Amino acid sequence: MLGFILRRTLYMLVVLFVIALISFAIIELPPGDYLTSYIARLKQTGGGTVTADQVAALRHQYGLDLPVYARFLKWLWNAMQGDLGWSFQFNEPVAKLVGQRLGMTLVISISTVIFSYALAIPIGIYSAVNQYSLGDYLLTVVGFMGVAVPNFLLALLVMVALFNWFGLSMGGLFSPQYANAPWGWAKFMDLLKHLPAPVLIISLANLTWLIRIMRGTLLDELNKPYVEAARARGLTERQLLFKYPARIALNPIISTIGYVLPGVFSGATIVSIVLNLPTVGPLLFGALVSQDNYLAGSIVLILSALTVLGTLLSDILLAYIDPRIRLLEGES
Repeated sequence: MLGFILRRTLYMLVVLFVIALISFAIIELPPGDYLTSYIARLKQTGGGTVTADQVAALRHQYGLDLPVYARFLKWLWNAMQGDLGWSFQFNEPVAKLVGQRLGMTLVISISTVIFSYALAIPIGIYSAVNQYSLGDYLLTVVGFMGVAVPNFLLALLVMVALFNWFGLSMGGLFSPQYANAPWGWAKFMDLLKHLPAPVLIISLANLTWLIRIMRGTLLDELNKPYVEAARARGLTERQLLFKYPARIALNPIISTIGYVLPGVFSGATIVSIVLNLPTVGPLLFGALVSQDNYLAGSIVLILSALTVLGTLLSDILLAYIDPRIRLLEGES
């Protein structure tokens, strides 16, 4: 098991370097850079002109006069030491900007993950055990609707409905009087009142997808010969269900951890923009639009690292839970 973890960690470092290289290259693909966008905005708003000497000085100040490979290596080396660079757009350290939004991002995303898994697993088990029942058909219809309707569209519909029917505004995580107030019991309770709506909207697509995976995998396991053999030994249906097939059906669910961790960090970007949520996702969107290279590149690198780390964690959990995977690892 230790050798397995060491090999996967080594592969992870190689993959991270390749991902960082590709991410930085994609960010550099659009013509121009942050100064180009900044000068264009000045001309559009009538904010004055910038001379060639001023542009050259600014390019040297921000390191934009260096070759692309030099900027990449400098950024990557500094990131390995904890320095994520400087945001041109906000004129602040990238680590500070990300840290300011990280708390609310984790609150929303971890709540979403817990809600999705806590509902998806029992609902998937119920739907598989009661295949073709009325409840299974209803859950299937709701599941297809959840997959088909984009989250941002659902967010807009819920916002309009709440405002028209109840006069409630769903934007943000706090009421106006608590937005800039110091933390206290009243602000915490206000957060809890605003939290269910974005959690439900963001988790809907992931929830329905997990239900379908759990249902399909469990149905496949229930039809295998070892289930009949276990039933012939006198096990009750409940003992049989949770002792063998339900545990094996969790494997695909566990393997999705690699995709969950980036979501925990970034949140649903478009939904966060629509609902005006203070998460990292809108920060990344703004950085890409303004070509704020170091801010965008650092967030993409963190998301990539979380994806690879999540994949490693899911592999370790699968090897721990499923004896067949441990046996194959021992044979290799």
